[in-house]
Amino acid sequence: MKAVAARIRAYGWQGLSGDLFGGFLAALIALPYGMALARLMDLPPSLGVFTSILTAPVTALLGRNPVLIGGPSAVTVPFLAEAVRSQGVGGAAKVTIIAAVTMLVFSVLRLGRFAAKVPAMVMAGFSCGIGAMMIISQLRTMLGLSVKVTPDATMLAVLFRTIDGMPGVQWTSAAISLAVIAVSVTVAARWARLPAPLLGVVAAVLLVAASGWRVSEVGLIAARIPPFAGFSWTPQDVMTVLPSGIMLGFISSVNLLVTSRVVDHFRGRHKQHKAADADRELGAYGIGNLCAGMFGAPMSIGIPARSLANIRCGGATRLSNIVHAVVLLIAVEYLGLLVAHIPVAALAAVTAWTGLSLMGWSTWARLPKMRRVDAAGFLLTAFGVISTNAIAAVAMGCVAYGAHALWHLRPTQMETAEASR
Repeated sequence: MKAVAARIRAYGWQGLSGDLFGGFLAALIALPYGMALARLMDLPPSLGVFTSILTAPVTALLGRNPVLIGGPSAVTVPFLAEAVRSQGVGGAAKVTIIAAVTMLVFSVLRLGRFAAKVPAMVMAGFSCGIGAMMIISQLRTMLGLSVKVTPDATMLAVLFRTIDGMPGVQWTSAAISLAVIAVSVTVAARWARLPAPLLGVVAAVLLVAASGWRVSEVGLIAARIPPFAGFSWTPQDVMTVLPSGIMLGFISSVNLLVTSRVVDHFRGRHKQHKAADADRELGAYGIGNLCAGMFGAPMSIGIPARSLANIRCGGATRLSNIVHAVVLLIAVEYLGLLVAHIPVAALAAVTAWTGLSLMGWSTWARLPKMRRVDAAGFLLTAFGVISTNAIAAVAMGCVAYGAHALWHLRPTQMETAEASR
């Protein structure tokens, strides 16, 4: 009891205020971002918010990193969007559940310590490709174009169709999108602690209200826990849903563990991680995502922007993660009418702005100085995301490294000559 009392005294009002403010700001960042990503996956915007509400208590209590705040991530978009296109919300539920089980298997078999060994340039290329995909997919909404594409179209095909439809641009949608991006970029550059995308959305709402423009809006968000997603397993899922879910679980595991290490670095924790830390983190997020999957909500992974904002504002304990979820629940419950009037073009612009930040501009600048295998892995993965699909893109990037390793294992001419003597 004395030890507990000492920890409470050491925590004090400064610790409490840091956790409250950190969790509050993380929620402000999460609200527009979660809605935008859910819409990108063709899911109801409310599910993008409920992902954080449903999973945060589990990951906060069971996870290793107390200030790692999770939610819908861009890296999950291609997997879940494809599932929704083919099987609706039930398809997203199945893919998320399989991915969650995959994370739990990695945790139980203690494979988490090996999951982060995917080449860094493959993950960088994957992130860049996802960023490009987010931008391309939202151009039609940002510009108000009535361009239709087939569900199985690649991002390159979508880009070409969008370019063809450019003469039909609606200037009101374009102005809203430009305002959101301009405000977000300015705020992020000058005031890093403020929720840039949220302020961009607020600017868009004020612009529409002042101008009287008639635009498509998000609409009311249900202020209740969503119902369980209805779905049934079929033999065809073995060839369609199962591979996608396993790959999503693998990609999510790698992304989660890398993000956790980055967040620890900003916390000032530079000690060597224990081997079991990665397995514990995967187990916590695996359980949390099982809960999300039952409702068809997008998968949750650690989000750097929210986590780092939490740290900068003083968040230091698991309470900050819980506060983040509670604030989101209050926002959905009591601010529903305000959220309903957010222009759809504004959410599309938030998605595109996030995509711009994922493009890895510094990596592109370093390409000429990289090893050839690193540059090849990055480029193959990045272009693979927009020209094929996420699974093939990661496979292509890893194959480049495998081919490089085999090439260096081959016997040289000198070794062959010596062996023949």
